[in-house]
Amino acid sequence: MLWRDGRLQEDTVAPFDLADRGLLLGDGVFDTAMALGGTVVAEAAHLARLAASAAALGFAFDEAEARAGIRALAAALPRAAIRTTVTRGPGPRGLRPPAEPRPVLWASAAPLRPGTAFAELSLGWSAIRRNETSPAARHKTLGYLDAVMAAEAAAGQGHDEAIFLTMQGRVACAGTGNLFAVSGRTIVTPPLEDGVLAGIVRARVLALAPRLGLAPAERPLTPDALAGAEAVFLTNSLRLVAPVRRIGERDYASAGHPVVSALRSALSREIAEACGMAVEG
Repeated sequence: MLWRDGRLQEDTVAPFDLADRGLLLGDGVFDTAMALGGTVVAEAAHLARLAASAAALGFAFDEAEARAGIRALAAALPRAAIRTTVTRGPGPRGLRPPAEPRPVLWASAAPLRPGTAFAELSLGWSAIRRNETSPAARHKTLGYLDAVMAAEAAAGQGHDEAIFLTMQGRVACAGTGNLFAVSGRTIVTPPLEDGVLAGIVRARVLALAPRLGLAPAERPLTPDALAGAEAVFLTNSLRLVAPVRRIGERDYASAGHPVVSALRSALSREIAEACGMAVEG
């Protein structure tokens, strides 16, 4: 389902300017959110991050229009994965952005597959490095080729996702989510400076942890430290808190770990209270 120019349509086909910089240069940003019972989970946080990412690229869009679009899609599907995309719009030939951007905004939705949330994952190490000095590493830009190729390679090795290391050899993130390592009551996730996206669920986990008697920490994480963790989990807005059962050849009993279970329960309650609907998973 597609929302464009104030209207909903069942298919995803719409007229598009082939000079759009989003298509030609990946010059744009996107966001993915969960919607349950007509409510977009963490709507304000998603829109704020999308606006901040567009601003980092040097353009702005109508946030009220984006809000109207995602709410219309949420109302049309009881459980949905909603993607909002904004490009800088069309421009002249060349790399330099136009002086007066004309952003193009649309949103699309698909039914949220049952069992997406909280499902276990197997992760493989990517040979592609995450460039932590690149602005694109900290924003959801349209240039996702590294993640696409890493996902294909991971699938060929029997994994669900890929893990990226930074250029310095530290753990950055997975292709579609943030990573946390559990040791005792401490949960550690790499800092944003290590080429990490400021994930919406990442932020919620860091906020919820102290209420559950956990000690959250944002600090560099090495592959050895990850290998020595009691449990590992991935966070994103559709998977929420996904226990990691394997990284490379190392197995983890993450799904049954009390810290992972506590975070899953706390996040489930928070979302159910906000949406009036339980999360499937």
